[in-house]
Amino acid sequence: MKKILILNTGGTFNKVYNPITGNLDIEPTGRAIKSIAKAVLTEFKIKNIIGKDSLYMTDEDREIIVQSIKETKIEHIIIVHGTDTMHKTAQYIAKKEKNKKIILTGAMVPYSVNPIESAFNLGAAFGYLQNIQKGGVYISMNGIIEDYKRVVKNKEKGYFEKSK
Repeated sequence: MKKILILNTGGTFNKVYNPITGNLDIEPTGRAIKSIAKAVLTEFKIKNIIGKDSLYMTDEDREIIVQSIKETKIEHIIIVHGTDTMHKTAQYIAKKEKNKKIILTGAMVPYSVNPIESAFNLGAAFGYLQNIQKGGVYISMNGIIEDYKRVVKNKEKGYFEKSK
């Protein structure tokens, strides 16, 4: 089994209901990720960074992600990210990191609301990382795991699909 680093950047995956404001806020400690990952039969480390909805993600935030990737000796990385700008972050990372095996994943529905999609996407990313042979940036969403250039969010249908 390969050691995996999970970089938690926030996104819908991590949102929880705030009873004071009535909003869905990002829970920054990675509680949802820990809950799912404990069922995986591999060694992993979670690093919580940024803690934003991806709509507010900037290139400065993406640079923090890249620096976190470069600083680790771990070669297999999962990035939990919001779905709205996942493709932009994947493209940004791909320009700066060619050797490590990186999968971005997230969820359209918060784990705290319905854990099935989050668990499925993260579990698929774990499994796929065990078999990747060459470095690159991939997206794992809705049963599709492909090079980031071949996956697109269909905002009208509410899920990810292979690009045409």
